[in-house]
Amino acid sequence: MSYKFTGNFTQQESLPEESIEAAIAVMRHGRLHRYNLADGEQGETALLEQEFAAYTGAKYCVAVASGGYALASALRASGAQAGDAVLTNAFTLAPVPGAIANAGCTPIFVEVTHNLVMDLADLKVKIASSRARYLMLSHMRGHLVDMDALMAICDGAGVVVIEDCAHTMGAFWDGVASGRHGVAGCYSTQTFKHLNSGEGGLLITDDAELAARAIMLSGSYMLFERNGAGPEKEVFDQIKLETPNCSGRMDNLRAAILRPQLRALDAQCAAWNERYKRVESGLQNATGIKVIERPEKEAYVMSSFQFLCPELSDAQMIDVQKRTGNRGVELKWFGADSPVGFTSRHDSWTYAEAQNLPQTDRVLAGLFDMRLPLTFTLEDCDMLAAIIREEVGAVYQAG
Repeated sequence: MSYKFTGNFTQQESLPEESIEAAIAVMRHGRLHRYNLADGEQGETALLEQEFAAYTGAKYCVAVASGGYALASALRASGAQAGDAVLTNAFTLAPVPGAIANAGCTPIFVEVTHNLVMDLADLKVKIASSRARYLMLSHMRGHLVDMDALMAICDGAGVVVIEDCAHTMGAFWDGVASGRHGVAGCYSTQTFKHLNSGEGGLLITDDAELAARAIMLSGSYMLFERNGAGPEKEVFDQIKLETPNCSGRMDNLRAAILRPQLRALDAQCAAWNERYKRVESGLQNATGIKVIERPEKEAYVMSSFQFLCPELSDAQMIDVQKRTGNRGVELKWFGADSPVGFTSRHDSWTYAEAQNLPQTDRVLAGLFDMRLPLTFTLEDCDMLAAIIREEVGAVYQAG
């Protein structure tokens, strides 16, 4: 071991000065609650909703407290009832099945392929066997499935699609923004996502009634006309009293922090992809490593990196993780028996019925995941790839 990486995998970039100034302005006037407005004032949250709707091309946008809250709200607002079966990826993070449970529904997991996307053949099987009429599609870790094929399957079966875009803000499938294929797209602005307000979420849709219900669910009281990108007042007439207030609004402070970041999002996405491509290049054709194939129609945004070691045993995967860790490289392994930090898998979520997912289990047993914060330089990324390549190769050769 001749060199060691010294970067911090959880240190994000500092907020832009414009965000800091906007946050201070909100703190000075004290109107943090999104519906506490001065005469003639739209408010930071309403303006963010307008700007994010315009960015994605959606008719409506609702700013909420978290990405998970957005998912649960979208599910409820689209008509799902307690006890309904909801399909979702077997490879995702805990907030996705958590949102399904939050809506009182039952998660049904669909197998994942070796390219880390939903297995469409298994999706067809699970639609038929479960008779589910909702799919919460997780674009886990920024990997987009063939959205044309998926939507053809779901539209043909009458399955409503809600997209979890926590990892794909700024990404596209065949020129269509992530979040614009299903009835609703849900995004996160948690610190490790593409916009950073600590916590926060955004829900977009072209469906006026869904948007109205999501606004009421978020806790608008009868102030819904103050939302920046909501439907007309008449849409609320039938639903405003029958939709519960679940108090999940975004506040003006977080919105103020986010608006300048949104204006810089495309440049930030390009910077993440530069780093991703440097690591990808460094791991191509490496002994024991399979780099994830990216389809031509996918315009991705990758703030993390995933690779497979399909021929290594569990003991060897643990050895790689320890060896790279000793050299300063933090790899998350999805094959561990128990959850670690943010990393868990379908059999960890015991509130959901245990399901047989042999293909997914094989994939996750060989899967490593690594954050790529923008605080890393391109030279850092070259070093990360070199260390991973050396340590996986050493373990592989040792047998």
